[in-house]
Amino acid sequence: MVKTRREFPAEGDLVIATVTKIANHGAYVTLDEYEGKEGLVHISEVSQSWVRNIRNFLKEGQKVVAKVLRTEPRKGFIDLSIRRVTEQQKREKVQEWKRAQKAENLLDLAAKKLGKTLDEAYEKVGWPLEDKYGEIYAGFEEAAEKGEQPLLDAGVSEEWSKVITELAKAYVETPKVKIKGIFELTCLKRDGVEAIKKALIAAEKVANGDVNVEIYTVGAPRYRIEVTAKEYKQAESIMKEAVNAALTVIKEEGGSGTFTREK
Repeated sequence: MVKTRREFPAEGDLVIATVTKIANHGAYVTLDEYEGKEGLVHISEVSQSWVRNIRNFLKEGQKVVAKVLRTEPRKGFIDLSIRRVTEQQKREKVQEWKRAQKAENLLDLAAKKLGKTLDEAYEKVGWPLEDKYGEIYAGFEEAAEKGEQPLLDAGVSEEWSKVITELAKAYVETPKVKIKGIFELTCLKRDGVEAIKKALIAAEKVANGDVNVEIYTVGAPRYRIEVTAKEYKQAESIMKEAVNAALTVIKEEGGSGTFTREK
């Protein structure tokens, strides 16, 4: 079960919950991130549409993303809403939850390697990384790419940093960004096809060890270019170079070309 530092969520927080009981007036759930604390989703907060039978919308064991409407820690009471969560919020929360689960699994592995407990792993590694990088898994991504230093910078000891870095490099895929666009290249000369190939090869050649450039035929005269890099700024820089290279070559060969970015 993924841990959080707070005992109770705050009003407005999004939480991952598991439906445990369906009643006429609503659904009882447990909060996965808060050690199974119980909450209630009133029937009026289940869906945007009118709910005649709550079982048409929810079932026991189902996981949902809910918004915290009200908490009363002294009474252990948490009032929740499902209908007030947008699709985008739901996707983002689920992604956050999955990353937190991955982080916990890696913390658990590290703890076992060092003969420590998971609670100790959170205290010595998890919470310092969350403070430094916003979330624990982001700290693992930093370690996967840059080694121990990002962990040491967050206040993690050398003992833990060494093990965490080994695990991060083995199990964590560093994030990538991809941008793409469409070339339209034409050349009416006898060797026009070769001229276009030459222009596309020039674009591909700007790739380096950190940035990948791939070009596909969409259907002549259209060609898609995709640039993949670790950082958006880096991808944009290479894309600019690739576009300039291709358009310069096609012009030199007596042809013409345009480029359009895709979203």
